[in-house]
Amino acid sequence: MDIATLIGLVAAVGIIIWAITLGGSLGAFIDVPSVAIVIGGTISVVMSRHTLPEFIGHLTGAVKAFLPGTPKLEPLVEQFPEFAQIAKKEGLLALEPKAAESSDKFLKTGLMMLVDGLGESAISSRIRTDIEARERRHGAVIAAWQGWIDVAPAMGMIGTLVGLVQMLGNMSDPKSIGPAMAVALLTTLYGAFIANVVAGPITNKLKLYHDEEAVYCEAVLTGLQGIARGENPRNIGESILALLPPATQKALAKK
Repeated sequence: MDIATLIGLVAAVGIIIWAITLGGSLGAFIDVPSVAIVIGGTISVVMSRHTLPEFIGHLTGAVKAFLPGTPKLEPLVEQFPEFAQIAKKEGLLALEPKAAESSDKFLKTGLMMLVDGLGESAISSRIRTDIEARERRHGAVIAAWQGWIDVAPAMGMIGTLVGLVQMLGNMSDPKSIGPAMAVALLTTLYGAFIANVVAGPITNKLKLYHDEEAVYCEAVLTGLQGIARGENPRNIGESILALLPPATQKALAKK
């Protein structure tokens, strides 16, 4: 679990609520028409931008912002030289037990392609197809959450305009001015809150984990290609190591 995402969101919401309660009642910041315009309107517009499966998928996809499932890249630096050494000494069929032991489906699939005797070009083609499919799925989820960032403030502005029109149209009735102003101001607040406190962090984290997963897939492909070409195990490990940040490279080099 990525505790930073959870802590950040809880802290942001907590600070906002704390500041509101210091200045008055929290109930004054709850307005049903404003909620309907911003949340209902944003959901409707985002849904209209995507297919229904994509819309549903982006809601469940947000879980990855809190529970990232990307395997660590560092173990591959040691694993692939070991796989290459086994393949050189015992043949590619000897990698089947290693594939069975792997908990990562992507790595397991790649090793089984080596075991099945697929050449470098065939492995590269199939892995690239898998990577592209992942990118499309992740891109659809990220685009939907980006939609919340784009649409929520706009719906807040629409609500503000609605409230101002209602207020200006009923200036003769002092009792209607307060509720109309509440809609006008609270919709802007709700739109900014959804876009910057909720959707923004989720979108950024999903982009971050997508990039990490892309590097991981590239590292696995690099290792598989090296084994298929019969490269030196040490060279394969160094090729994967080059994909890591410099600080991580130095830390692993000291081991």
